[in-house]
Amino acid sequence: MNTTSDTLHALKPTIDRMPDPAGRAEAAALESELAAVHGVRHAITVSSGTAALHTALIACRTGPGDEVLLPAATVIMTVAAVTATGAHPVFVDAAAGGRGMDLADAAAKTTERTRAIIPVHLAGRTDGLVELAAYAQSVGLHLVEDACQAQGSRTRGRAAGTIGTIGCFSLKDGKIISSGEGGYLLTDDAELAARAAAYRTHWLTPAPHAPAGSRLGMNYRLAEPLAALARHNLTRLNTALARRREQARLLYDLVGETPGLAVHAPGPEDDPNGYSALWRVDLDRPRDFSTRLAEDGVANSVGTYRLRAAHQHPACQYLNPAPCPRAAQAVDQMLAVTLQPQTTDTELHHLAETIRREAKSWAEGR
Repeated sequence: MNTTSDTLHALKPTIDRMPDPAGRAEAAALESELAAVHGVRHAITVSSGTAALHTALIACRTGPGDEVLLPAATVIMTVAAVTATGAHPVFVDAAAGGRGMDLADAAAKTTERTRAIIPVHLAGRTDGLVELAAYAQSVGLHLVEDACQAQGSRTRGRAAGTIGTIGCFSLKDGKIISSGEGGYLLTDDAELAARAAAYRTHWLTPAPHAPAGSRLGMNYRLAEPLAALARHNLTRLNTALARRREQARLLYDLVGETPGLAVHAPGPEDDPNGYSALWRVDLDRPRDFSTRLAEDGVANSVGTYRLRAAHQHPACQYLNPAPCPRAAQAVDQMLAVTLQPQTTDTELHHLAETIRREAKSWAEGR
């Protein structure tokens, strides 16, 4: 894959002839192309994946006094998007085996104040998504997919981010398709799309029952140079997706049946994008093991980025979250090895060797 500098050089003629930013020509073209690629009616570009989540919730009329259900096994950015609306995040425990949200717990925590449910597709996984979507529809709730790590993932033949009311994506570096920073929303609902488009531009455009200038909004616009870069990279989506899946498969093969590590295999109807190679750590002090790997150059969600279940995160304690023990265990035992487009096969061999060596040493108490 081209480096950012190489891609910018290739795009220089496009950038040189770019119209005034107020015209938003590149962003508008990117939206059309994203909608076509994903097979939906509307795509709305924004400045980040977090902005996409915030904008989607606002489009769904989420606000103070509302509640939003989301998995305790999530990144803190998802929680921040909920609290930015003034709504209260309600954490749902993980299903057995840490696979998606527990439907029984979600149902028990659904109240008359619940406005939406946010499934989070960590590491590109969509465990239990179809069943959760059916539940949301049965009780009249919006399903806002956090698909920021799931570009290209599919379940039962359907693309992640197109199963719920709105799908939210990131274009940050490291994603399957990126532009350095940015994000977008997908939806088939014209009214929600109009509200999202209005909100991301200070409500300078109208939406049904909300004329231009009648609401407060944000500046969540995607910059034109980043939109141009995303358009260029979008043309390579299939190639980029195939490469990421190839990287994950190679790493699984190289690590093999290492004692203490169990591959987190996808469900029979799921086809993840290979965003991260994913294992369950069955060793003592799994979080410390992931930290040890990070210190040895194996970047991973827990050891490098300090992922922890949201209800245990220091920044969430003021929310008085209920315990979610299965989610806590699932996150603590998660080894999600970070893959990048530029990671070479030689580097993957080195990562696998390090993982095997450290797992053996850890099991032996060294």
